[in-house]
Amino acid sequence: MAGVAGYVAGREAPPPRQPAEVQRLGPEPGEPVTEYLARARTSVPARDAGQVWALVQLAAPLDTEAAARLVSSPLVSSPSVSGSVRLSRVVFRVPLPRVQTALVTRELSGQRPAEELAGAQLWAADERAAAGQRAAADGAARAAAVAAAEADALRAAGCACVLAMLVRADRAGLDALAAQPAVRAVHAATPDTPLPSIATSPLLPEQTVVAGQVPDDGPLPTPEPSR
Repeated sequence: MAGVAGYVAGREAPPPRQPAEVQRLGPEPGEPVTEYLARARTSVPARDAGQVWALVQLAAPLDTEAAARLVSSPLVSSPSVSGSVRLSRVVFRVPLPRVQTALVTRELSGQRPAEELAGAQLWAADERAAAGQRAAADGAARAAAVAAAEADALRAAGCACVLAMLVRADRAGLDALAAQPAVRAVHAATPDTPLPSIATSPLLPEQTVVAGQVPDDGPLPTPEPSR
């Protein structure tokens, strides 16, 4: 199962090491949020287009159990869903007030969403712990402290750290997902876009006017003393 290293949310992502023809799901840097949400709504394909990849962006982060229920709920609540909704990728982000934290992406098989999301979160915790160690070795004290706080949060039970999920579904499935109160936006790729050609950069919950940088002047959580 592949993993993708994180980058700091609210900053423009570094150039992705992906195929030349990349389709970005998520707002462009500096794009007005209202314009992006309208663009995402119009991206959902026609009902005869079959299944497409789509980025499901949340109004507020969820824990892994709630996220798993969300991607499963359209299948059981709407008889109009003609195909399946398959989870394929998750984006984690630890919400710390006024602190820029990383977007950590993990590819999933989608066979057992709840188990896969829980395992992916532990992988993300290890990734952030390793990032913290590298930052400390480089003398970047704040970056090291942020990464350590992220790792601790991701290891905690019930961490509301799922920011977005990439799914594959048909129009009915995407409409059912978009109707869920927890979902802020569903941004679909054009039909026949292969998975390796999709880059994801979700809209952050605190981005309400422009998809720009978020503040990074907040205090870090005080680490709990080791026992």
